[in-house]
Amino acid sequence: MSFETTRRVFLGSGAAVCALSSSSADAAPPQEPAPFKLGVASISFLKFPRERAIAMTRALDVRYINIKFLHLVLDSTPEQIRAARAEFDAAGLTVLGGGLIPFDKEDEADIRHKFEYAKSAGFPLIVAGPTHSTLPLLEKYVREYDIRLAVHNHGPEDKQFPTPQSALAAIKGMDSRVGLCVDVGHTLRAGADPVKSLAEAGPRLFDIHMKDLRNPAKWEACPVGDGLMPVTAMFRQLQKQGYAGGVMLEYETDEDNPFPGMQKSFAYMRGVLAGMNG
Repeated sequence: MSFETTRRVFLGSGAAVCALSSSSADAAPPQEPAPFKLGVASISFLKFPRERAIAMTRALDVRYINIKFLHLVLDSTPEQIRAARAEFDAAGLTVLGGGLIPFDKEDEADIRHKFEYAKSAGFPLIVAGPTHSTLPLLEKYVREYDIRLAVHNHGPEDKQFPTPQSALAAIKGMDSRVGLCVDVGHTLRAGADPVKSLAEAGPRLFDIHMKDLRNPAKWEACPVGDGLMPVTAMFRQLQKQGYAGGVMLEYETDEDNPFPGMQKSFAYMRGVLAGMNG
């Protein structure tokens, strides 16, 4: 069964999940134009179980994914974690990381548990939600486990890291494996310029959560390309600075039926990249 066939089936019938899952070994999704890695943050499938999240990611012709613990439970045993990870691998997906994982307690047992989870899952990167007090503790575990950590900014309501700049200031002087996951939507909501924020992050930019907003003040999310996000300028800046990490769509609208908006978002981003590549 080809990807085009499975996509038509998926859009026309709920039975497509089974069809996609059974054909997971047919072929890997296509590679995006270098150096960009367009992918999915699995929280986009908030209301769907792991099997369907995988099927929908494949139907989007995406090969990269960041796994939210909704789809790989934090308290799973190492055996359960490895079995779940194997499902993503069997579907031809490349796991770029996991998260967002909260680190809001100054409890080293809790921190170690979450790093052990990331190790068992084979995450090369943890997208993290730390506090100013837990962040120095995390650096020690980054060194011990050799897993990169990306601090996620969460907009004006975030008392810790509302902007990429606030996170960048906090990690100054830390191990080079501590960096940022720039959420461009929350960046815009906090009044920061997404393009300048990506540039300022520089080599500390490990991950991007991509989204678009029609009205940042009211959190009016929309498919990428339908809002105010300067997508072309952001991709040009990323190209200029040689960014080779993930650009992960975090689609936080239409929770009951996110697929059409996600499909539209990827079509727009791919169109921008095609134009940039002539």
